[in-house]
Amino acid sequence: DAAIALLASDGVRGLTHRAVEKIADVPGGTASNYFPTREALLVAAADRVAELHVREMESASRSGLGATRDTAVGTPDGVWDEVTTPALLADLLTESLLSAATDRRDRYLAVCELRLEAGRRPALASALSSVSASMEKQTQALHAELATPVPAFAIRTLIALYTGALFTLVTTPLDEIDAATVRGLAEAIVDGALPGRRNAAGTSASPTG
Repeated sequence: DAAIALLASDGVRGLTHRAVEKIADVPGGTASNYFPTREALLVAAADRVAELHVREMESASRSGLGATRDTAVGTPDGVWDEVTTPALLADLLTESLLSAATDRRDRYLAVCELRLEAGRRPALASALSSVSASMEKQTQALHAELATPVPAFAIRTLIALYTGALFTLVTTPLDEIDAATVRGLAEAIVDGALPGRRNAAGTSASPTG
């Protein structure tokens, strides 16, 4: 966690064994004993991000499952439909983006730093690929548990659009982030990942007016 904090505050260049030891308040040499090189330290940070992400996805699945299903059951057909699906997905994405861009801002700033550095470090790129695979697997599991009619091919699009929106938010000053803006991003993600659904439901305007 000390490495993640350093990446967020000082970037990749600021991530050194001594800096980690200082923040973690451990004796000198401790970090290098566990992670002999800076690349090993970066990979460990990526692994930690993946661990935290999986844990929170599982928690979100447990806590949000009942409420989301209750809302879906309230639809005329008792299931997800073209009106309910986009709205509830936008709700879930809005909550997730807001939390990531505010409460967990340091973590995702660290992810941005790691992704940029991965282009120069194969081992780090491999670790981040594992993070991405884990994210996709957990997202698929969440949608399966919620029984949303999101096709498998749309999951990667959802993740790609979400990642882009998150990068924008974590690099935006905190005082410029508000719920309405994030909601707009969430709805745009749903529109992009599920083309035609919001238009079919009459909740999104046609580009031609």
